[in-house]
Amino acid sequence: MDFAFGPDDEDFRTEARQWLADHLIGPYRTAGGGPGREHEDTAVRLAWERELGRHGWIGLGWESADHGNRRATLTQQVVWAEEYARAGAPGRLGHIGENLLAPTLIAYGDKEQQARYLPGIAHGDELWCQGYSEPGAGSDLASVRTSATREGEGHRVSGQKTWTSLAKDADWCFVLARTEPGSVRHRGLSFLLVPMDQPGRIDVRPIRQMSGTSEFNEVFFDGARAVDVVGGEGNGWQVAMGLLALERGVSTLVQQIGFEEELRRVIALAVDSGAAVGDPVLCERLVRQWAELRTMRWNALRTLGGAGNDPGAPSVAKLLWGGWHQRLGELAVQVGGAAAASGPGAWTPAYELDEQQRLFLFTRADTIYGGSDEIQRNIIAERVLGLPREQR
Repeated sequence: MDFAFGPDDEDFRTEARQWLADHLIGPYRTAGGGPGREHEDTAVRLAWERELGRHGWIGLGWESADHGNRRATLTQQVVWAEEYARAGAPGRLGHIGENLLAPTLIAYGDKEQQARYLPGIAHGDELWCQGYSEPGAGSDLASVRTSATREGEGHRVSGQKTWTSLAKDADWCFVLARTEPGSVRHRGLSFLLVPMDQPGRIDVRPIRQMSGTSEFNEVFFDGARAVDVVGGEGNGWQVAMGLLALERGVSTLVQQIGFEEELRRVIALAVDSGAAVGDPVLCERLVRQWAELRTMRWNALRTLGGAGNDPGAPSVAKLLWGGWHQRLGELAVQVGGAAAASGPGAWTPAYELDEQQRLFLFTRADTIYGGSDEIQRNIIAERVLGLPREQR
């Protein structure tokens, strides 16, 4: 596979790097965010979304540039992701709308829906969250029980969703709900668009994690109004699965660039503290983490380049990065030595977790959320290798 950056890509890199240098100033320069840190600097990051939107940097991978976004080639999208991560720009608040809902609307929505929702995402004005998982319907998404009944031109939604990232900041939620009474499993589901500003109809309750933060939420719908159905009523399963297939594209490379920075910090800590001196086992683990990260990057580029067009590619990617990131968290604590494992406050005062401790605690969930390792292996076994389905 030839995945080289050409002259146009390097010109694009220069433009992106210069724009980031000119605009990543003031509070934007120090804003945090991202997985495990979604509670940080929300107001600043929202302003940053609008700054990105004003200059067309949201929606580079969309099929058209008709919504206030600029259009970029695949390699240019990778260039932007690299420069964004390396500049230390804030964790994105709008990534669910940009990378999940927007491509889904382009693939399954009608022209009116695209004209209504895509500009708000492209301008950074409207944030989205995802209403998929429920108690008892996480990895087994077909077991959702949230229901919706037809009312006029819309629906009324009742039920509970959980592990909903960014729900307290979102303007909209796309919800997988059961619109056909008595339906089971994949049948009778619809993909609904629900405005979050419905006092008394939607209740968002933060879920406190063992890292001390609350970026995930429970969301309770009590007759909340849904204003649109994407893909037609009863076709929700097809749309939902299409969205999940779109979830791991260029964003996978963005994630890996963030992983590279986390690994760099762990290596620097090992060197500065002397933990790696005279410890060949620890040195071997550090080298292995670096080599595995390079392998993941090559696999992601291969997939994006068209050589990985198979139903198991997203599952392979999830298995790779979930285990890798979890091992990095374990390695961070090992590098810190006994003090790192002695409890919160070991490395910093006032019982606050430091960066490495937070990394360790957050990565405990990496092999569960987004589809557990067991589910990913089942997908590979059944849909790629053609092995018999497990009995239910």
